[in-house]
Amino acid sequence: MSSTLLEVTRGAHEDVERLERLVVREMQREPENGRDRLFQSHRVRHMIDLITATTDKLVEIYEDKDNARKDEIAALGGQGEFPYKKGMHGEDKVLTAFFERLKEIREYHKKNPSARVVDTDDAFEELLKEEPAIEFSGEEAFGRYLDMHELYNEFINSKFGTPMEYSSYVGTFSETDKIPPNLKSKQYKEYMEHVLEYLISFLERTQPLQDLVRIFAKIESDFEDNWDKGAVPGWENKGIENGPSVPESVIDLDYYSTVEELLEVGPEKLKEALAARGLKSGGTAQQRAERLFLLKHTPLEKLDKKHFAKGARNFNQNGIEQNSNKKEIALMEVKLRRLCELLKEVIVQTKENAEKKPTLTYEEMEAEREEEVVQADSESDEEEKTYNPLNLPMGWDGKPIPYWLYKLHGLGQKFDCEICGNYSYWGRRAFERHFKESRHQHGMRCLGIPNTKYFNEITSIQEARDLWEKIQEKQGINKWRPDLEEEYEDREGNIYNKKTFTDLQRQGLI
Repeated sequence: MSSTLLEVTRGAHEDVERLERLVVREMQREPENGRDRLFQSHRVRHMIDLITATTDKLVEIYEDKDNARKDEIAALGGQGEFPYKKGMHGEDKVLTAFFERLKEIREYHKKNPSARVVDTDDAFEELLKEEPAIEFSGEEAFGRYLDMHELYNEFINSKFGTPMEYSSYVGTFSETDKIPPNLKSKQYKEYMEHVLEYLISFLERTQPLQDLVRIFAKIESDFEDNWDKGAVPGWENKGIENGPSVPESVIDLDYYSTVEELLEVGPEKLKEALAARGLKSGGTAQQRAERLFLLKHTPLEKLDKKHFAKGARNFNQNGIEQNSNKKEIALMEVKLRRLCELLKEVIVQTKENAEKKPTLTYEEMEAEREEEVVQADSESDEEEKTYNPLNLPMGWDGKPIPYWLYKLHGLGQKFDCEICGNYSYWGRRAFERHFKESRHQHGMRCLGIPNTKYFNEITSIQEARDLWEKIQEKQGINKWRPDLEEEYEDREGNIYNKKTFTDLQRQGLI
């Protein structure tokens, strides 16, 4: 055989390294648009799966449960069961084993000439060129929205559901705490399974690099702790409904080590404790204590049926099964909330689309669908660089404007404005327009100067302050003087200016 176990191991390590290099190359490439980004994620996911499968084979080889690897290494060292000649030692055995192996390899390749071709990176390069087959419904719009119409119909036609619009359902389907616990039956459990199945499928198609196995493993480990503490949201301190409940006042057997100590509690409390657990409560106090003490070392579900009251054992088993179902439902709800966190943006977009869609006509919906196709095509063409050696500004169509238009508007002229924080404006029109814009007005307010027509063409802070001082000096002649122009009236109705009124008041004449 030419393909030995050691050669298989070496080839597997080589494949893993090649796949790792391809993953790095693919992740360093900037995707052209959203569709290409999704394809890129699926290609990387496929390569990661190949790496995982190859490493699983390597682990199985290294575990060497059948000792094949150990025997092959021993044979290479001349220690295996090989028909060596008598008197051979050490190096002679190694050389004999080597030439025998070489002979096998030559015979193998002589019979199989095509096996001489050595795999190169070309075979793996095809992984970067393939376009993954991803299926989306028309409503999902290639992963932009959720398609939950079947789940919506299942919800509104169930006992636990309420009539509502589809858009309202999309926004509230994760709020499971609003559903009463007594309605969370087998039908509700099946509904939750369908919701989780769809969300997981959608997430695997739109976010293939999410490690759902690790996410769910962490959720389940945290859930077990919270369930034991009674801290699961929506299921705080929930007991077994319609099943046997044990009051807090019932006897705690951990504090009692013998039946005699349990007898001191009294026959009435013993009877109450036995009835709470579904056990027979008759007989003497000694019999009651012995029957209750059995629970100290034996679980209630494993107790002999002769100790239970009539019908109580089945009653208890039903309660345990109900509790198990509720635990499963609570775990599903926790997983649902986590998946909704990962799909938060998609859920918001789906709700907005569901609210907008009923208001559109058929023609408008077709036009919107065509616009999405055109937008996807235009995004794929963005990688083509526009030829613009003069660095001309872009027009409304995304192409450089003509050079004559560039010269006509003087877009090659640069104007700096110190009041605007040394902001630069290109072209005379943009420069004249900026004096009425918010940036320049804010700069003038910071200087404490009104932004009037007198300050047009003023871009220097010092020039603006000097002009404002001159304007204030000129306006000083016509400035209002309160001492002379402010009027006061006495009790007799006589009118005086402020200065005269103050003088007469000081003399006591008024």
